[in-house]
Amino acid sequence: MKKLLKFLLTLFILAVLSGTVFVTVYASKGYKMHIEATGACPVETKAEEIQNAEDFVSYDELPEFYIKAVISVEDRRFEKHSGIDPVAIGRAIIHDIKAKAPVEGGSTITQQLAKNLYYTHEKRLERKFAEAFTAFEFEKKFSKEEIFELYVNSIYFGSNYYGIAEAAQGYYGAEVSELTEYECAMLAGIPNAPTAYSLDTSPDLAKQRLAQVLGNMVENEDIDAVKAKTIIDMQPLLIRVNLLPSRYEY
Repeated sequence: MKKLLKFLLTLFILAVLSGTVFVTVYASKGYKMHIEATGACPVETKAEEIQNAEDFVSYDELPEFYIKAVISVEDRRFEKHSGIDPVAIGRAIIHDIKAKAPVEGGSTITQQLAKNLYYTHEKRLERKFAEAFTAFEFEKKFSKEEIFELYVNSIYFGSNYYGIAEAAQGYYGAEVSELTEYECAMLAGIPNAPTAYSLDTSPDLAKQRLAQVLGNMVENEDIDAVKAKTIIDMQPLLIRVNLLPSRYEY
């Protein structure tokens, strides 16, 4: 019995050491990627490029409902973490195990910003580490409000619309400040899979995603179930009958 316990302990120690070496190697590669990427173009420069765009929308100009919708569906602990969220990563792993498939990601809004501005979407471990290091850099240099506005002004919304201003005009013919709660929730859901959820090509899938966004807002106690159902039952054409083409009737 003692020999078995000693053997198992040895295996455990070897596994821990191997894991430590594995993580160290890929973390080092990721840090090198981060240094090369931000050395070529510092995060401050990337931010200025976005902020200087003609249609840049500041945090104060964003509807509060849109902000809550994005945080609820993309990164509910956005205000609490420092770039990466171990709680979200753990939750994603549990959900993936239960579903026996990768159904949920653990990336924060800051990580997504870093990835979109600096890296490809290739699933390489060193790239994930690089993304994390760059996310820490953004968190060190910018406030949460600045990070959020950089994110929503640069993400892809499908149908060749980049940033919340283009998406609001392209899909709804509206200024961002004029968006209804229905439209805010709809636009909050599209960037997760912009090609799949584009209102031009997949209105039915977009509405399913809308329900997910509102469900997350209920879980996050931003709205109640009655409010969510009311929003789901709204019809955009009744709101913007003179602006929306018929293909958005769903």
